[in-house]
Amino acid sequence: MIKISDDLLLRPVNPEDANALFSLTDSDREYLREWLPWVDGTKTNEDTINYIAFSQKGEKDGTLLNLSIVWNGEVVGITGFNNIDRTNRVATIGYWLGSEYQGNGIMTRAVHALTDFAFKQLFMNKVEIRAAVENKKSRSIPERLKYTQEGTLRSNEWLYDHYVDHAVYGILADEWHNDSNSSINKSFYSK
Repeated sequence: MIKISDDLLLRPVNPEDANALFSLTDSDREYLREWLPWVDGTKTNEDTINYIAFSQKGEKDGTLLNLSIVWNGEVVGITGFNNIDRTNRVATIGYWLGSEYQGNGIMTRAVHALTDFAFKQLFMNKVEIRAAVENKKSRSIPERLKYTQEGTLRSNEWLYDHYVDHAVYGILADEWHNDSNSSINKSFYSK
C-alpha cells in the first residue's frame, strides 16, 4: 500500500474491490471507451474478478503491479505498472480514473507516488508513460510531472475500429532525484 495523503492511497487490487471496480467501469463505459481498449471486454463482474486474478499473478511474478486508487475511502480508478522490466530497469505506468473524480489532482498525485516508488523501492532507472496523442488529459500527467516526451509510436494501439498513435514520455532516476524537480513534484502531494 502507498499512502499519499489522508484522503488518497494506492493498494494492490484485490477481490474485495471487484464490485466497486466493475460498477465504476460499467457506469462510465462510454467515457472510458474513448481511450481504453479493454472496456468492451469487461461485461460482467466476473470479468473484473479475472482482471484482479491476472493482476495478482503479475504482482507475484514481479512483472506488473496494478493498484486501486482509493480516494476518501472509495475506489475511483486504477493505476500501476503495466510492465516491470527488471533486466533493463524500466517500469511503465498506466492509469484510468472515473470521470466524476477528475479535476481533483488525484491522478497527478498517484503517478507522482508511483514514480517515486519505482525509483526508491523497485530501483528502476527509467519510468515510462504512453498515452494516445489526442488524449490530452492523460498526456497532461507526465507533462505536469516534468517527464520528457521522447517520441511518438505510430499506429501503436487498436481502439475498436481504428489505430491511435502514442506519445511516449520518460523520466530517469537521476532526473527525478534532482532537487529542483523534486520540489516541484512535492507540491502535488498537498492538493
